[in-house]
Amino acid sequence: MTLAFVCGCAGAALAPEERAFLRDARPWGLILFKRNVVDREQLRALTHSFRDCLGRADAPVLIDQEGGRVQRMGPPHWPAYPAAARFEKASEPARAAWLAARLIARDLCEVGITVDCAPVLDVADPGTHAVIGARAFSGAPERVAALGRAVCDGLIAGAVLPVVKHIPGHGRAGADSHFELPVVAASRSELAARDFAPFAALSDAPMAMSAHVVFSAIDPDSPATTSPIVVREIMRGAIGFDGLILSDDLSMKALGGPFAARAGAAFAAGLDIALHCNADLTEARAVAEGAPELAGRSLRRAEAALARIAGGPQPFDVEAARAELAAMTPADSAP
Repeated sequence: MTLAFVCGCAGAALAPEERAFLRDARPWGLILFKRNVVDREQLRALTHSFRDCLGRADAPVLIDQEGGRVQRMGPPHWPAYPAAARFEKASEPARAAWLAARLIARDLCEVGITVDCAPVLDVADPGTHAVIGARAFSGAPERVAALGRAVCDGLIAGAVLPVVKHIPGHGRAGADSHFELPVVAASRSELAARDFAPFAALSDAPMAMSAHVVFSAIDPDSPATTSPIVVREIMRGAIGFDGLILSDDLSMKALGGPFAARAGAAFAAGLDIALHCNADLTEARAVAEGAPELAGRSLRRAEAALARIAGGPQPFDVEAARAELAAMTPADSAP
């Protein structure tokens, strides 16, 4: 049995108590952060040990490797990639975004990481909080959609699953959901025309991550992550997304209450997978208690996502791609 949650781990190798937890709780996947990253050999060992604990060779391993300031794997062992906002300055923006994503996929694939929590499809806005900032491709929804599509295609070509985020849109949020609950007052029609549009354009993406944001015109009482109204009417309805939807991190302060209840509320709203990132085992055990078995429609979505990369990476000339990306990306495009 596999439970419908993803957890973190504390360090560069699994501790004995983490191994015991993984064997007992059997999460769907593991998410990694800078605290878990040393070098290639260490990362390969860590991803292998996680899958060995579960006895599932295809158990997903996730990471946030967007480029810019959200890049868990970086120099000196891996290149620094441009932030999303820089691609509009490239001579061929969509090609540059695809190349960067394909190169990132190669970096991830060689250490056993199969899911990248990217691209960010939030539309930049004058009031966008710095937590998004340059992580957004553009203030134009159609440009966000085009560049987001290029990133998704580049990742999948490299046998890494993309996760579009933060559905149905974090761009208008004036607060950082890591620390407080943002409330967006825009009308439903305003949101549909701008914020929801890139997600609708990429509604065929394999996976998405929810926003811990209250959209008061739709559901003034609950953030999108725990709102059955937002999930049913907007994510699954107006946007038409039928892929696997993960919660954003349940340990973020935008949410309140016991962790089992946070997980339960996300599942009751209609999400498929609960995400818990900080590696606090007491919290993780509570999330596991609130997580159901991965079954039914959620299981089918998970299987369909994994099937998208089952053939492995497509042929790719790494050095030629690095040279092409460097040639079309302006000198000020470093994160």
